Amino acid sequence: MSRTHGRLRRISIVLAAMAVPMLLVTPAHAEEDPQATAAPASPEAALAEKFAPIMSLVEQTEACGPGEPYVPSDVDIMFDNPAVALRGPWTQRDLVKAAPSMQDVAEGLPGYSLDLPGDPLDPQCSYEKWANAQWGKEPTPTIYARVAFQEGHEGRLALQYFFFYPFNDYNNKHETDWERIQLEFNAESAEEALELTPERAVYSQHYGSEFATWGEDPDGKLEIVDGSHPVVFVSAGSHANQFSSGVFMGNNAELGFGCDSTAGDQRTLQPLVKTIPTDEAAAAEQFPWTQYEGHWGEVGPRRFYEGPTGPNRKQAWNRPFSWSDKARESSFVVPGSGHINARVTETYCSVVGTASDLFRRYVSSPVYVLSLLGVALLAMRWLMRRTSWETEALPLHQRRSAGQVAHASWQLFREHSRLFLKISGPMIAINLLATGARSLGFINGAPWWWQALLIATACCALLAAAAASVHAIGAIADGRPVTFRGAYAASWRSAVAAAGPMLLAGAVIVFCLGSFVLTPIALALLAGWTLLLPLIVLGDVNGFRAWWRSLMLARRAWRTILPVTVLGLLLIVTAALLSAAVLFLIYPAPFVILNAVPRSSWPSCGHWS
Repeated sequence: MSRTHGRLRRISIVLAAMAVPMLLVTPAHAEEDPQATAAPASPEAALAEKFAPIMSLVEQTEACGPGEPYVPSDVDIMFDNPAVALRGPWTQRDLVKAAPSMQDVAEGLPGYSLDLPGDPLDPQCSYEKWANAQWGKEPTPTIYARVAFQEGHEGRLALQYFFFYPFNDYNNKHETDWERIQLEFNAESAEEALELTPERAVYSQHYGSEFATWGEDPDGKLEIVDGSHPVVFVSAGSHANQFSSGVFMGNNAELGFGCDSTAGDQRTLQPLVKTIPTDEAAAAEQFPWTQYEGHWGEVGPRRFYEGPTGPNRKQAWNRPFSWSDKARESSFVVPGSGHINARVTETYCSVVGTASDLFRRYVSSPVYVLSLLGVALLAMRWLMRRTSWETEALPLHQRRSAGQVAHASWQLFREHSRLFLKISGPMIAINLLATGARSLGFINGAPWWWQALLIATACCALLAAAAASVHAIGAIADGRPVTFRGAYAASWRSAVAAAGPMLLAGAVIVFCLGSFVLTPIALALLAGWTLLLPLIVLGDVNGFRAWWRSLMLARRAWRTILPVTVLGLLLIVTAALLSAAVLFLIYPAPFVILNAVPRSSWPSCGHWS
């Protein structure tokens, strides 16, 4: 309760501060743009002003850096602009007219497109710079409101707000973006709605939407400022509208395929509201672009990355309640995701983003990407043919190729799977508990040493399990009986002795990974120190002497050690990818469980600026 009231109090102060200069400059601007500053001329405009949303965007601290660079923008800039081209639907580059006017697009023109300068498949920072040049670096946030009704839903009124952005920087990048929210009243007219409060709010999210009951719970997901202004958290890049700050995960078109993030420092905006008349003839006269039926952005041959159509081409325009009736009650939000603590979540977000980038590069330059893929497949085939695979797991001490090492390891695990699973059990349990505590946000805000203690405990469990596994392999090779308790009891001293050398080795490798130039060295050191723990546990090589011994042995057998190290890394990456895939291919029951945790117990995912 206190967190919500604190936010509302800060936002109210911001609104009050913004109101003073607005009142002072009203006379100066009245002649230039009466529609933007004059007193509401209709009940629809008064209703739109009363319930205008507060927009909360992820702060961008540096140009072309992380965060949201665009604000809801005035579409007037798109017209009579020599940088914008109107293209026809016949071929890829049909130029109909440069600098089209509102009257030009008011003809309808289905299939046409308003093409911006730039390539959405390789945007880099070009659209951000172009938007700054057109709207200015400090543009006036502008949104469009409209009161809508639907036949068969008498006694209900939809107050819609439409948001226009110059570029969509999500996985399916495209020029411009249109989003909307809808407030629903049990009223037959705007005059009646002015005396009421909405029944619920519906926010668009990709091809789907989510709703929240208005004022049902002061600590609920819908934040309301001054009793009438809903807060809209805008996802960075995709502009999907959310009810809170956090990371939201999706695996289909309605949820979006990937991760939407509203986490981080926020900047709040009170946008200028322009009201589109409900009457179609009046709307066409005052806002001619509402008659345009084409695309707002480049289309070309890559339909997946085409610019969207406008609000008037969406179901919500003429059938607002048919659209909102399909809205979800909740989204899959990661608890504590202001810091993105869940490892599977982080993996999934990274994988989807990388895959989207690769697919976009393929669409842009298919020959180049296919050539690289062909070279990789040929290299893999060459490596596979260069190694032998058939071997026996025992005796342990014999010369083997990389393929034979992998085959012998799998055979040994398969024959003694119960033993190795028991040995790994405590390590898996401890890591799951540590990850769960971090993912659910139970330790967010705790002293740093709590975080360090969790990480240290997980690392110690991993080291102990690895040492016990090495001891068990040695016992099996010597023909001695071994149990998982015996393996831990016999190897704990070796694990303690190995802690220092392995910790320092890990620090060196992580340091090298921090630089692209030193990455090959990191891989070489990782391969060179692969034998570090076996030498300490089985070879009785003490402390840091094992460093040099491991490097020397690996240097002699680098043709075996290096491929085995790469194979191990591939297995780790594959396991992470499979974890993310299973999480989202199977209906996301884990997130149903996570969302059962009361929101009031979650940590704050950001703060108001």
